[in-house]
Amino acid sequence: MQTAEAAALRIRRVRLIDGLSDEVVEDAVLESDDAGRVTYAGPAAGAPPARPGVPEIDGEGGTLLPGLFDCHTHLGMPSDRSIVDVALMSDPVLTTLDTVDRLERTLLSGVTSVRDLGALPAGYREAVARGRVAGPRIQTAIAVIGHTGGHADTTLPSGRALDLDSCVVADGVTEARVAVRELLRAGADVIKICTSGGISSAHDDPDDEDLLAEEIRAVVDEARRHGGRTVASHAQGRAGILSALRGGVRSIEHGFGIDDEGCDLLGERGAFLVPTLSAVFQPLDPAATTPWRYQKKLRWNAIAKENIARAIERKVQIAVGTDAGITPHGENPFELWCLVELGMSPMDAIRAATATSARLLGVDDRLGVLRPGRLADVVLCAADPLSDIRALSDPTRITLVAQQGVVRASRLGDPTAGGLNAERQHA
Repeated sequence: MQTAEAAALRIRRVRLIDGLSDEVVEDAVLESDDAGRVTYAGPAAGAPPARPGVPEIDGEGGTLLPGLFDCHTHLGMPSDRSIVDVALMSDPVLTTLDTVDRLERTLLSGVTSVRDLGALPAGYREAVARGRVAGPRIQTAIAVIGHTGGHADTTLPSGRALDLDSCVVADGVTEARVAVRELLRAGADVIKICTSGGISSAHDDPDDEDLLAEEIRAVVDEARRHGGRTVASHAQGRAGILSALRGGVRSIEHGFGIDDEGCDLLGERGAFLVPTLSAVFQPLDPAATTPWRYQKKLRWNAIAKENIARAIERKVQIAVGTDAGITPHGENPFELWCLVELGMSPMDAIRAATATSARLLGVDDRLGVLRPGRLADVVLCAADPLSDIRALSDPTRITLVAQQGVVRASRLGDPTAGGLNAERQHA
């Protein structure tokens, strides 16, 4: 998860939340060196003198946080069109340009790192890393693996199959291993599988199981054998959650049916829950979907709120993911409000979106925390998110976004601001 640029930077007159500590530094300074690494983050009274030639930004009393993570996105998918419309009616050139736009909007929302779990080719990761397009740092699964008739099977109720590169059907251990190898060959950083059915798939239900136990173990083993890569599992119902955890996956995606046994297994295995609550709290519109999907969503939204609230109470490891593509792009920090709504403290929600998510993605040695030696990926909010967590999801209150010391967007009127124009998001 690299970017092409780095810069020295000094930000003063901010309230600092570092991503680890419970303490908030009310009058703080953050500095990064020429490599974009934090050299100081703490009280202004103890800050070193400003270095000549280093851009200095007045944070205007805003709250400075580590750049946020979204560990479950679908940046290759629009959130305002159906998968059928995209597959059959989209021009591939326009699709590429639309994806670039979604990358930019995600970055402008304060999300500086993502894990994309289906529909984003590895080329976008490389384009961001080389500075060809603006966007968050990317880990991508490229596609999702499931069995015939399961959540990754794109055969429509009519019997017609959509030929989508984002979905791979694998039946049996050998096909599961081959599917992993093909995705790794295509540049996947992480492998995503389905161990339960889903709300948006026509042929199954979240209570149904998807890949078999031996197929899950084969996928986990194949990923481990190639660079120690991890496996994320779409697992909505209880049975799929338990089978995924027993098979050795790193994270449970959605986890709507999680119970105490699932929470215990998360702790025993050191795994993470990524509850994608933005999809749960998204308003229901029966006119905008099929009756079967509406009924499933209505039922499972209620189940999810109850069970995820219990998981929060149990203090399992929760990383932040939005299911953007199903939910709107560019509104990613809304997920933190959802977590708070179900009982998480605002500070814990911020830690979930920073330090905990960085641990899930294996980048906690350089991202997720604003302390010396870490990369200066930062987001500045004009309000105090500890008193109003919803402020983070208001794009007009995100006044600065930087990656490795390079300012990507600013509303502060600072001449050092480069890259994107924050106002572009509202054009």
